[in-house]
Amino acid sequence: MSTQEHDGHSDVYREWLLERLRHYLSRPVQDSVPLVEYGLDSVAALSLYGDIEEEFGPLIELDDIWAFPTVWELARHMASRDVRKSGGGVRAAFVFTGQGCQHPGMTSALYLNSSSYRSQLDEVADALFPYLGLSVVDLILSEDPRIHQTAFTQPALYAVEYALARTLEMVGVVPVAVLGHGIGEYAAATVAGALGPADAAKLIAMRGAFMQYLPSGGGMMAAPISPYEIAELVAIEPGVGISAVNAAKATVLSGELAGLERIEDGLAARGIRCRHLPVTHAFNSPLMEPMAPKFEAVARRVPGGAARLPFYSTVYGRLAAEPLYASYWTEQLTAPIRFADAARNMLAQQNPTHIVEIGPRPVLTPYLRRMGSPTCIPMCPRPDTDAVDLAGVISALDAGPLAAAPAGA
Repeated sequence: MSTQEHDGHSDVYREWLLERLRHYLSRPVQDSVPLVEYGLDSVAALSLYGDIEEEFGPLIELDDIWAFPTVWELARHMASRDVRKSGGGVRAAFVFTGQGCQHPGMTSALYLNSSSYRSQLDEVADALFPYLGLSVVDLILSEDPRIHQTAFTQPALYAVEYALARTLEMVGVVPVAVLGHGIGEYAAATVAGALGPADAAKLIAMRGAFMQYLPSGGGMMAAPISPYEIAELVAIEPGVGISAVNAAKATVLSGELAGLERIEDGLAARGIRCRHLPVTHAFNSPLMEPMAPKFEAVARRVPGGAARLPFYSTVYGRLAAEPLYASYWTEQLTAPIRFADAARNMLAQQNPTHIVEIGPRPVLTPYLRRMGSPTCIPMCPRPDTDAVDLAGVISALDAGPLAAAPAGA
């Protein structure tokens, strides 16, 4: 279904919803105003949900009425979920990988033999140049080991992931939802329209630089255990926090090395082995707090906004209906990455047929598969991913265009 056809399809739902809401609220409703401002309560929401079930079948969940708070957003969501009228087709969600997936020369072969990817990466490299003083394209093509320094890692990953996503969009692969792990949220937010590409480039460059100059000495450690089972050990270590929950029994801890070692000893006594991650700083931990005020001061000068398509936040672990302002990006510095919660909610609410992991190498695909997700496709399955691999991804997604368009396009 083309974007034009999808917009016409959603207009049918829009008019139907406006009529039903006029009935329940006894006054006209504007399609861009949140329904709670009109006094929509749980009783009316239940009645509306029943009307939708009666008229269209099991198209949405009750929670969707609150997750998509305006008539316009709810109508777009209903149109994207109605596979009966769209004839089925591919519904791809984009999941952006976080820090740790970078490697020297990442996407070099794709850059050299794919003109579409090359043009996208060149464009975002130009936006980053004033802050970095170098081109991320040169950094990547030269296989510069500085790719592992936080000040360069984060902007380079943003550039690669945003360029990869735009390359897919150029051939008609339109995501029905986006989700980003940690710094992958910056590319996800840009694709969703909550940040402009130049604004995101500024934020991610400043973020990496500020982190680079924090004192070293922290660490991160992966443990095959649930966050609940490890909570008592973390509670007595104020310098350590849970930095990520990637699956039911895949928890990452971050903070002071001495505290991590004591927790490791406690888990070893239970027969649980941990793995220390090769990082320079303790990301998403209390050790990030000293940079938060400086970063927030910069972020306040960058306009944020609401996403134009479903954006699943790994800060909240759910769909983010709220605009993504400076406070969000500041909270993200120290908040645990609730990837498992966000991914499960996205799978349940958006009903994608395909998940595309967008990053220079696959990291999240195994977690997504264990959650029972549909077909998972890594955008860069090999370190030397090239245009042939890209063509395979596009073919697997039956691109040009997909069956669903982004909300708000």
